[in-house]
Amino acid sequence: MSYLEYVVAAYAVFAAVLAWDFVAPRVRIAQTLRAARLLAARRDSAARAPAAVELSR
Repeated sequence: MSYLEYVVAAYAVFAAVLAWDFVAPRVRIAQTLRAARLLAARRDSAARAPAAVELSR
């Protein structure tokens, strides 16, 4: 009886999980940095914009 299929599948799962553990934090960091940059840009543009003026009737 050969365990080749089991061993190959186990290594494949290990490689997939290892790859996921490498990629997932980098994706999350990139998303967080992008969100922080967008928030900073919104705050910067809001600070530079003149105060809102109410329209008179």
